[in-house]
Amino acid sequence: MRILILNGPNLNLLGLREPHIYGHTTLADIREECHRVAGDLDVQLDFRQSNHEGELVTWIQQARNGTDAIILNAGAYTHTSIAIHDALKAYDGRIIELHVSNPQRREAFRQVSYIAPVADAVIAGFGTDGYISALRAIAEG
Repeated sequence: MRILILNGPNLNLLGLREPHIYGHTTLADIREECHRVAGDLDVQLDFRQSNHEGELVTWIQQARNGTDAIILNAGAYTHTSIAIHDALKAYDGRIIELHVSNPQRREAFRQVSYIAPVADAVIAGFGTDGYISALRAIAEG
């Protein structure tokens, strides 16, 4: 099984940006833990981050060839990107929308998701542990 974990804008600043909301764990820490768990689950994992919407769209399109699932923390693009929504609609594998915080408890503009209508599941509000939950849900489910 091959799983792609994509991270959108500003997630490279995890651990530094608004730690009262997102915690102190860095994206590098999350990547390392996800690769460890993927090894335990006998899953191939590709873990990426970009601040550029078009690059995320390209990666989603490329995932159509041989990737079984996408775990997507689209960051702010969750609330703005029809392009990412459309790319995900063309993807046949499983999709989990992921958020470190719970967008429903935040500003009104964060409560709208263009990803959720095309996702099989949404994991939100569990901090960085949500990455491992999503990974296990795909690999074991």
